[in-house]
Amino acid sequence: MNTDTNNHILDELYSVILSRKDASPDSSYTASLLNKGIDKILKKIGEEATEVVIAGKGGINSEIVYETADLFYHCLVLLAARDISTEDIWTELQRRFGISGITEKASRKD
Repeated sequence: MNTDTNNHILDELYSVILSRKDASPDSSYTASLLNKGIDKILKKIGEEATEVVIAGKGGINSEIVYETADLFYHCLVLLAARDISTEDIWTELQRRFGISGITEKASRKD
């Protein structure tokens, strides 16, 4: 995979996820997940986040990569279910870029 493709793979994956919104839940895992609703999607995100933590603790880089990819995928499914674009995420990350984490957190209203 070339660098240009890597830079856009999350957007490409998100497009595929969006295209599965109207697919049969019997023919697509993504469609099935979307069909089961937000609670199921959130449960999967929780499971995948836990698996990232376990992989991180285990320290095997290939497992961390694999589990992180699963987590990213399930987060993209959540975005699709809530009609949030990846552009919204990129814009928020760009807004935060170059700002200290301490400063950024202090600027939030609790």
